[in-house]
Amino acid sequence: MRVLVVEDFEVLARTVGVGLRREGMAVDVVLDGNAALDHLAVTRYDVVVLDRDLPGVPGDEVCRRIVEKHSATRVLMLTAASTVKQRVDGLDLGADDYLAKPFDFAELVARVRALGRRAGPAMPPILEYRELTLDPGRRVATREGRRLELSPKEFAVLECLLAADGRLVSAEDLLERVWDEAADPFTTAVKTTIRRLRTKLGDPAIIHTVREGGYRIGEP
Repeated sequence: MRVLVVEDFEVLARTVGVGLRREGMAVDVVLDGNAALDHLAVTRYDVVVLDRDLPGVPGDEVCRRIVEKHSATRVLMLTAASTVKQRVDGLDLGADDYLAKPFDFAELVARVRALGRRAGPAMPPILEYRELTLDPGRRVATREGRRLELSPKEFAVLECLLAADGRLVSAEDLLERVWDEAADPFTTAVKTTIRRLRTKLGDPAIIHTVREGGYRIGEP
């Protein structure tokens, strides 16, 4: 899941970014509305965690522009506003969900995950290929009943491949969906993560490389 965090209080913004990355999400963090619009112009995000009270372009305007583009991007609006009318006003702008500050981080994660599921095509709650199963909600993957000890990046790559349902997924797509903007486009991170995944999944191999194409799960 690719997430953009837009929050002008830098300590909070960085803390949320670090926490969501630990949950296996690819997260970019910006501190004002202008930077948010710049990022949205070049990157497809599943979810934007958007502070309503931003310097420069206000959060309300950022939300309006996302909605105007009929984007599949979902918006979780954050604000210190506490009255029902203020919350309703935020939702009327087109935000998909609303969370008042201060908030519990576990609730933020749950809401981001729920919005992320709505941002793309509907997927089954459990992803499977033969004896391999992956539960995105519980963050559990097993093969032949054996629980796989996966890093957040390994889990996210496996989730992307299973969600593709046998279709080819390029290294560029994996880099965009699993890593954030700080990732070097010439990095070997994807190849290294695939290699570790293959080792942990064991034999017979189910992740196959298509030369100059990418990766897929299925028959050779």
